[in-house]
Amino acid sequence: MSELIVWVHGDCLSPTNPALAAYQDAPAIFVFDEALIASWRLSLKRIVFIYECLLEMPVVIRKGDVAEQLTRFAERHEARRIVTTPSPSPRFKEICAALQQKFELEIIASEPFLDYSGKLDLARFSRYWQTAKKHLFE
Repeated sequence: MSELIVWVHGDCLSPTNPALAAYQDAPAIFVFDEALIASWRLSLKRIVFIYECLLEMPVVIRKGDVAEQLTRFAERHEARRIVTTPSPSPRFKEICAALQQKFELEIIASEPFLDYSGKLDLARFSRYWQTAKKHLFE
């Protein structure tokens, strides 16, 4: 069994994810957050895009409550530690707080796609992209 698992989330969907790179032999998981999908009313097109990104990574794909699914996965692998990458999402902070009650959490910094400290609308990619492209292509 593994002493740790890797949690891949929607803010670092890349085969070069630093957590995956640091722990290549560790079991890895992505959880489709059903509550987030419903509240943000994510389109099928966006869900398929996320799924296609995941197919390029060595991850187990689940759906449901993220903290609950991560806990089950970690317990099945007898892991005491969960390794992931940072996210600006308030939902991420909530999930991390829940996980830290039972597991050690390691967050490996990733190279930011965008160096921006203003408010970002993360609910829709197009709104995020409108802000990001202004700062990326100046």
